[in-house]
Amino acid sequence: MLRLIKYLKPYALLIILSIALLFVLANADLALPDYLSKIINNGIQQSGVENAVPKAIRQSEMDRLFIFMSSEEKALVLEDYVLVEPTSPNADPYLEQYPALADEPIYVLNEIDQAKIDLLNPITGKALVVVSGIEQMIADPSKALPLGEGFDFDPSQIPPGMDVFDLLGMMPAEQLSQMSSATNEMFASLGDNMITQMAVSAVKTEYEALGMDTGKLQTDYILRIGGTMLLISLLGGACTISVGFLASRTAAGAARDIRKAVFKKVESFSSAEFNQFSTASLITRSTNDVTQVQMVIFMIMRMVFYAPIIGVGGVIRAIDKSAEMWWIIAVAVVVLLSLIVIVFWISLPKFRIIQSLIDRLNLVTRENLSGMMVIRAFNKQDDEEERFDKANRDLTDNSLYVARVMVTMMPVIMLLMNGLSVGIIWVGAQHVAESTIQVGDMMAFLQYAMQIVFAFLMMTMLFIFLPRAAVSGGRIADVLETDLVITDPQDPKQFNEPIVSQIEFRNVSFRYPGALDDVLHDISFTAKPGETTAFIGSTGCGKSTVVNLIPRFYDVTEGAIYLDGIDIREVKQSDLRDKIGYVPQKGMLFSGTIESNLLYADENASGETLKEAADIAQASEFIFSKPEGLEAEIAQGGSNVSGGQKQRLSIARALVKKPPIYIFDDSFSALDFKTDSALRRALKEKTGESNVLIVTQRVATVKNADQIIVLDEGRVVGKGKHHVLMDSCETYQEIALSQLSKEELA
Repeated sequence: MLRLIKYLKPYALLIILSIALLFVLANADLALPDYLSKIINNGIQQSGVENAVPKAIRQSEMDRLFIFMSSEEKALVLEDYVLVEPTSPNADPYLEQYPALADEPIYVLNEIDQAKIDLLNPITGKALVVVSGIEQMIADPSKALPLGEGFDFDPSQIPPGMDVFDLLGMMPAEQLSQMSSATNEMFASLGDNMITQMAVSAVKTEYEALGMDTGKLQTDYILRIGGTMLLISLLGGACTISVGFLASRTAAGAARDIRKAVFKKVESFSSAEFNQFSTASLITRSTNDVTQVQMVIFMIMRMVFYAPIIGVGGVIRAIDKSAEMWWIIAVAVVVLLSLIVIVFWISLPKFRIIQSLIDRLNLVTRENLSGMMVIRAFNKQDDEEERFDKANRDLTDNSLYVARVMVTMMPVIMLLMNGLSVGIIWVGAQHVAESTIQVGDMMAFLQYAMQIVFAFLMMTMLFIFLPRAAVSGGRIADVLETDLVITDPQDPKQFNEPIVSQIEFRNVSFRYPGALDDVLHDISFTAKPGETTAFIGSTGCGKSTVVNLIPRFYDVTEGAIYLDGIDIREVKQSDLRDKIGYVPQKGMLFSGTIESNLLYADENASGETLKEAADIAQASEFIFSKPEGLEAEIAQGGSNVSGGQKQRLSIARALVKKPPIYIFDDSFSALDFKTDSALRRALKEKTGESNVLIVTQRVATVKNADQIIVLDEGRVVGKGKHHVLMDSCETYQEIALSQLSKEELA
């Protein structure tokens, strides 16, 4: 995969944008449990009261709180409250909200920030808890809160008509300090959050005393926090859709670029490179393998960037809610990571095998389809079905093995998640009973734990696809990084215009890549423009190999080939091949029409040029005998035309190009003698100035050639015209006499 990373560079902006959106999405997802905690803790348990700092409080109640505050704390509190008298000019706006203002003065909280509220919470909270405890002790000693050893007096001993708070206010400062120390020891073990929660009931009682609608306060709080959660959810949904779009666009674009690069690379392959990769393998690498890479790019952008953010953020927030239960998440993560490592270790080797088996299945399928006529002719359908079934079953068995390994993950993960939930509720309930955390915090911790596990689960999903994608990426990179045997020179030469088109072989020897021996030995000849040079010899003597060296389908091992005195290795391949009209041994037509196949040589060719090429190739008869004419459909590979028609159309295509050099590699083998003779005669008339090279097995085809090269086991054993070779070359004589009578050869 890393070898293909450069194909993601054009999409760097989309990747950065998706990461930013994922960061927003992760923060939105992480915020929801916290808001749920607020609804449970503040909205339900605390009736919508968020803080231990009252928005308003009666003056008489505030005076009671001041008893349990130091002078510094009292001054700090008074900074943020304003005293409103019933007769004050600004009292009217507060009367509707605080009806008790009509009877007594109240303190109203100024607009302060959250930092200041957090500072005041423990101060007012402690005082509210103590005052509330004393008030409960007076009203019902059995319901009194434990306020420490300093408050173990009996309320019944207070003189009649004497207020307990008046009595406390008259106590010596030393005794009040002792009482404050006792309560501070109790509050130290609770923490600020629990102090605030304990003080909330006192704040609610005070709000009721002020005449406030506490039910509406609770409803408004729940609706406000719920509305915020809804907005956050909508933001998360928008981010999810946007990231999905960006990830899809990036993955599809990168896959397109990789597929294009593979196709372009394969187009530049010479026959030597094609020997390294089978056709079935190249098809798999440019389709299935690219699809695997595309899928994993999408998953990386959608999950891999998101999972660490949600995982790390979830851990931080979960510990913030309850640091005592971190070990539960740690155990779950360790178990999950162990499972991922085991699955990855088992699956990776199988994914490598699966891609090779897909190559094999493609190969067998292609051979069955292309060789269907031969299979039927020899009644081998059952054998081929068995061969296909074996390839198919091997792929199925390996795929099922991997699937069985993967399928065990989900139940194990679900068991882990359910066990994690039970563990958090079990341990969390004990902490709630001990008043170390609130119920809402426990629920938030549970949700954060689920988010952390899901983050690792997303990473697990990636590990399912990553091994196969890694194998596919390596196979694609192998194609893209293949060193080309035949390349253009760094400083190419240019042919002189107009080109003379004289070809010269100088001591050329050639050996196929990986072979031990040369197939051509010391070949030397000159093919001149305006002449026909023919190559003849027994099967496997190297005729086609010689002409395939001219367009540089292979490069010579020794010696050199010159075109107009320039070594063909010193010019660009495109410039060289632009001068050649090549008709291969096996005629190849493309799906489309006859016209589109002829225009393949020159897309700007006129209708007259196409008609002339068809006439020379003796193809006009069957082309224009149909109503469609040049618009007649050609199936893939030319399967709907005969072998002779395919060869004539291939020859016509080369003639449309009007190049200075023609190479016919055994291109007349499917023609009858009459058509062969007429075609060669027309060629001689219309291509008189061109350099024509013909490979053939027929003596009748080369009989009138200007130069005949006779090959035997890769060596030139004869060179000259027909009558000269009949006198001087035994190999040519044997070939000629095996095909024609002496009278025909005369």
